[in-house]
Amino acid sequence: MILAGFLVLMAWSYVGTEFSLRGLLGGESAVQILTYAKKLFPPDLSTDFLLKAGYWTIETFAMSFLGTILAVLIAFSLVFLSSRNLMFTGLLFEMERHRPWVRALRTALYLSAKAVLNLLRTVPHLVWALILVFAVGLGPFPGMLALGIHTGGVLGRLFGEVMENVETQPIEALQAAGASRLQILFYGILPQVLPEFVAYTLYRWEVNIREAVILGYVGAGGLGQQIQIAISLFLEHRLLTLILAIYLIVTVVDSLSAYLRSRLV
Repeated sequence: MILAGFLVLMAWSYVGTEFSLRGLLGGESAVQILTYAKKLFPPDLSTDFLLKAGYWTIETFAMSFLGTILAVLIAFSLVFLSSRNLMFTGLLFEMERHRPWVRALRTALYLSAKAVLNLLRTVPHLVWALILVFAVGLGPFPGMLALGIHTGGVLGRLFGEVMENVETQPIEALQAAGASRLQILFYGILPQVLPEFVAYTLYRWEVNIREAVILGYVGAGGLGQQIQIAISLFLEHRLLTLILAIYLIVTVVDSLSAYLRSRLV
């Protein structure tokens, strides 16, 4: 039944999106694609433009890097409030008697933190960028903020799931030894969750490199903005150079992220 439902959904999506390989690769479409691809070569490798492309590449890198750091700060500040086992359920609270108003307050804080994280990740990064461009002006600054805000919501959700699925044996041992709740957090919970926190953060940094390019289309600077200009002005040779710069920075960040994960996790 699940397989049949999946096939029905796939067929419905195929019809709904008007997917057509013939329309994409056949006839006039294939000719237009090949014609445009030929216009891209050779790439613009002039010294002046390469220096500019290098600057835009660094700008894109900085946008993604600082945006990811801001996202970690947002997620880390809300993850403790948005985790059930740290707020009102689990081993930390089963052996304690709480007054009803204390439990109500903890529940309210939990629901508020969850709502904030939902809002941050529900609004797409492009929408955040458009709002922030109007607020603080054009350039990489609104792009960095948009990446940080949206990714903060995503990481907060991922961090919260990791926090709620920790092994209970270390917590039981520390609790039996008379450790305080803060000591249990530092010695029983954080050592379990930090490796996964690092892995998720590095993965989202890889994603933010690509999203930083997209944000350039709404005035957030970097390589994306220059690609929009090159397409608008039919500067195909420069467009290929910028695409190669994106490929280079994505490859470098992916390799660096994989190396750091292997060393830290």
